[in-house]
Amino acid sequence: MFKQCARLLCCVALGFIVLAMRASDKAVCDTAAAKVGDKSVAQAKSEDSRSEMKSNFRASAVRYQVKDVDRAVAFYTQHLGFKVEQPQAPAFARISNGNLTLWLSGPKSSGSRPMPDGRRQEPGGWNRIVLTVDDLPSLVAAMNKAGFRFRNQIETGPGGKQIQLEDPDGNPIELFEPAS
Repeated sequence: MFKQCARLLCCVALGFIVLAMRASDKAVCDTAAAKVGDKSVAQAKSEDSRSEMKSNFRASAVRYQVKDVDRAVAFYTQHLGFKVEQPQAPAFARISNGNLTLWLSGPKSSGSRPMPDGRRQEPGGWNRIVLTVDDLPSLVAAMNKAGFRFRNQIETGPGGKQIQLEDPDGNPIELFEPAS
């Protein structure tokens, strides 16, 4: 009987903690968590705060700076399986492949304007999208024969094999084959 009462009191106490958390009363939550000494309550509160923060941001696209929007659209649609969602050449194009959306920004797009300190946005760099493939060596051999540019040779690691392909403006695309 004592154990049942103790469990009931714990449940009631946790109920009050949850109500306090929902009311966003940080002081009550901290005090209640400290009194109960239940680390999972404090962790839940922390995770809840992080999820609230994340909800303010939604992934939408990767922007690549390109010199020629039409040329970039042709490359991605003809060779990498993307489809055109919003053609706005010569300034811009939105293309997609599954859940991945690319914004291709030409020199005339608002997304290509210089920064306030004068730095210019340019194609290239090392950040990249990753496209998963099934047979990387065969695909790379065919692409090499067709004249595609690669930054490196196929690299193999514990997670799989990868290589960096360049689009016509020098933006990197990682082709990745997961380890089997």
